[in-house]
Amino acid sequence: MSALEKAADIRLMGFDVDGVMTDGRLYFSPRGDEMKAFFTRDGLGLKMLERSGIRLAIITGRTSEIVAQRAANLGIGLVLQGVDDKRAAMAALLAREGLEFAQAGYMGDDVVDVSVMSACGFAATVADAHALARRQADYVAQAPAGAGAVREVCELILRAQGKLDSALAHYLASRGDSLRS
Repeated sequence: MSALEKAADIRLMGFDVDGVMTDGRLYFSPRGDEMKAFFTRDGLGLKMLERSGIRLAIITGRTSEIVAQRAANLGIGLVLQGVDDKRAAMAALLAREGLEFAQAGYMGDDVVDVSVMSACGFAATVADAHALARRQADYVAQAPAGAGAVREVCELILRAQGKLDSALAHYLASRGDSLRS
């Protein structure tokens, strides 16, 4: 089954943060404050995905107030931080949402993501992911982590579900632009 066929059934899409939503680097100020950089086009992709009826979740091993702030900014209410077993966390989340693993997708980049990626109906990763994550993925983004890979996967899911043109039209209609220009 192709990545598009698998993505067509997704009702909830989970994302790792470091190395997926960010470039994977951790920045610390001299006072020890942690900083992360997020790509705005990835954020718009996430908003389009949620507007189209796909639930969004963040499941990450680290705990960071920055992640909570970014999730709030994007309207992502399903945020699990400090997670050691991402597969178990996804299972609990799916049970709470009344969904099955076949209806879920996950985008991760490292060995800690492989178990949840293998359990989900659709798995995605970034081009520079660990080899085991790339091997497990149904789709490997061409864009780099933290610089368009999330957007690429969001648009792939929307395309697979026949919702991409509608999602883009939401933004273009107000300016009179055309999807065909």
